[in-house]
Amino acid sequence: MIRPSLSAFFALLFSSSIAWACDPAQTEKLDIDYIETSPDITLRRMVVQNSNPKGTVLFLHGFPETLCVWKDISLALADDYEVHAFDWPGYGLSSRPPVDKFSYAPNEYARVLHDYIEKANIDESKLTIYATDIGALPALLLALEKPDIAKKIIVGDFAPFDRPQYMYESLQNLKSEPSAGKTRAYMNQTRAEILENAYRRGLPEEAQFDLSPDVKEDMSRGWDHGGLTSADAFYYYYSNFTRDENYFEANTDKLTTPVKVIWGEKDIYIKKEMGIELAEKIKAQLRLLPNVGHYPHLQSPNQTIEELRDSFR
Repeated sequence: MIRPSLSAFFALLFSSSIAWACDPAQTEKLDIDYIETSPDITLRRMVVQNSNPKGTVLFLHGFPETLCVWKDISLALADDYEVHAFDWPGYGLSSRPPVDKFSYAPNEYARVLHDYIEKANIDESKLTIYATDIGALPALLLALEKPDIAKKIIVGDFAPFDRPQYMYESLQNLKSEPSAGKTRAYMNQTRAEILENAYRRGLPEEAQFDLSPDVKEDMSRGWDHGGLTSADAFYYYYSNFTRDENYFEANTDKLTTPVKVIWGEKDIYIKKEMGIELAEKIKAQLRLLPNVGHYPHLQSPNQTIEELRDSFR
């Protein structure tokens, strides 16, 4: 599906299909709707309104997440900030354009991010972008091209450089064929296990946590919405990943947007050494979170809220 027709789009928007999770009826401040950012891309988005905000926060999710992972944090920030989040193409209820029209590469996601900020009329001078996992490299790639895209960017738990030795085995396997295709097939076969355990894997028993039922349901229903699965989108992202990592590393000296690096010290997917190297290379402040894994915003949301408030001080 490239995008719904106008009538189909509004039928979708107001049907019960979006009422099951991240329900905007839970609060008058939270709206979930759709925004067309290009002829091929329609994004499901969440906006927490504020009539007199101190600034704007834009959350960018990772794999296998959807915008719903940001709901509770967004509501916690609602008294002071306007908050945005959207599903990346290939995730949640956003578009799944065919790969001959959209490559799902990090640099394509950077274009989607730029188009969203523009279409949503976000004031870049008062914007903090908080990006994790697959969302982080696109944010930094965009910052290379548009240094004023945000007041500050907070990134973490991703692979900015081509360092397979710092990556989980399945992620290493996605970086080249034939292992990439086999990994893609395996991930689609083990969807239920990924959705249940991806965020807990590698954590000691005392650090284990669970997701709320609505977040689980949203990720599950969004996995294969539109015929292309989130694992497929992840695979296509990785098929161009090394190229975009190398471009970023070759141009880090051009990065002038203020960046902070936050990393879960116990991240088994992308080891902390990746975050340490990134912070050193771009001369950014680094915060390692003890006993936290790959998903700090899920495991320790209060720390995420604290970091965001600090970014506006």
